[in-house]
Amino acid sequence: MLDTVDVLQRLIRFDTTNPPGNEHAAVSYIADLLESHGIATQRLAKDPDRPNLVARIPGDGHAPPLLLQGHIDVVPTTDQPWSRDPFGGELVDGWIWGRGALDMKGGIVMMLDALVRAAHADSAPAGDVMLCVVSDEEDGGTHGARFLVEQHRELFDGVRYGIGEFGGFPLSLAGRRFYPIQIAERVGVRFRLTVRGQGGHGSLPVRGGAMARLGRVLRRLDRKRLPIHVTPATRLMLEAMIAHTDGATRRALSALLDARTAGPAMAVLGSRLGVLEPVLRNTVSPTIVRGGDKINVIPSEATVELDGRMLPGLEPEQFADEVQAIVGDNVEVTWTSEEIGVGEPDMGLFDLLADIVREEDPTGIPIPFLLPAVTDGRWFTQLGIQHYGFLPMNLPDDYDFRSTVHAADERIPAEAVQHGADRMYELVSRYGR
Repeated sequence: MLDTVDVLQRLIRFDTTNPPGNEHAAVSYIADLLESHGIATQRLAKDPDRPNLVARIPGDGHAPPLLLQGHIDVVPTTDQPWSRDPFGGELVDGWIWGRGALDMKGGIVMMLDALVRAAHADSAPAGDVMLCVVSDEEDGGTHGARFLVEQHRELFDGVRYGIGEFGGFPLSLAGRRFYPIQIAERVGVRFRLTVRGQGGHGSLPVRGGAMARLGRVLRRLDRKRLPIHVTPATRLMLEAMIAHTDGATRRALSALLDARTAGPAMAVLGSRLGVLEPVLRNTVSPTIVRGGDKINVIPSEATVELDGRMLPGLEPEQFADEVQAIVGDNVEVTWTSEEIGVGEPDMGLFDLLADIVREEDPTGIPIPFLLPAVTDGRWFTQLGIQHYGFLPMNLPDDYDFRSTVHAADERIPAEAVQHGADRMYELVSRYGR
């Protein structure tokens, strides 16, 4: 059993901000840690400065191999008003502070502890347990999970289930404590919108030109919403919540199952809607605007890049049509990249994960969850591996997870790290039994 607090503090102190990543030192630390416990490791890299670590302990052959996977890179902290050093790994009043505490160095520590404990247990697990610590998740996975899946797919032969981010922590709604367990995720689709208009000399103002049209496009994107779609994963999630609520909340959640009544239901739920709205529709967020390259020249063209997230099972052409309907016909809409989606979720491991949650919190309600974002799980699904987001953390009810992940003052209770490590070991021990 590891000192999970110490290991997480040490991992946070490696600055693995992506870009550029520089994950090498952190991966070397993890390799040394595992090898000190007799667990052999392998490093595979597209770029020597950005390696991925693979470790495996043998099972007794009664179950397929189980994959645990997590990323060691983190997002930047630039221009964020941190109260403490984001790479200090400080332990203050029972909280571990630093970039990656939640996303997802804390999760890696849970997996490391579970692997070490399983390696020293009296009996072998039912199936091999495979750990992948990968680079580059925060910038597409080109050097990490995608590289492993495309260049070393033989490593994953026989794996049916994978565990990674995000899920297994509490979400309060209508006096109930739900535990979302991710079974699917949205698909990243990047769009470029182009508007054109009359250009000219900066001293001779143009009305209604490209810049004015761009302003109207941004306003439409801010005020209007894309259509509702109830996917199979979202239906499973909503039905589980409906079964454990009553009154107005239950009626509103039930109305979300029908695209025709979902809009008014969202108004009833209001701020309580939380993560539900982005799993009911495609979304686009304007993130990069370009127009003009000289102060005294009025540009005749302006573009805006959109971070699009598409519900599983839909097609980018349909998504593009929805965006076109919002921005109008005089705007050129193209998608510049599309990630691979996934099929119907395999729920074969869900009951075990739910049991682990309920045994720790008998009043908690595990529910299937469609993650609004994307994770490395999407790459492993290309090998037929069902990805589950399961990093169990007993976070306080008043702690807003969403306001700190990728934001300033990211932190995690030290108790939650050990709690997650214990639950992860429960999973490894009981898998296949």
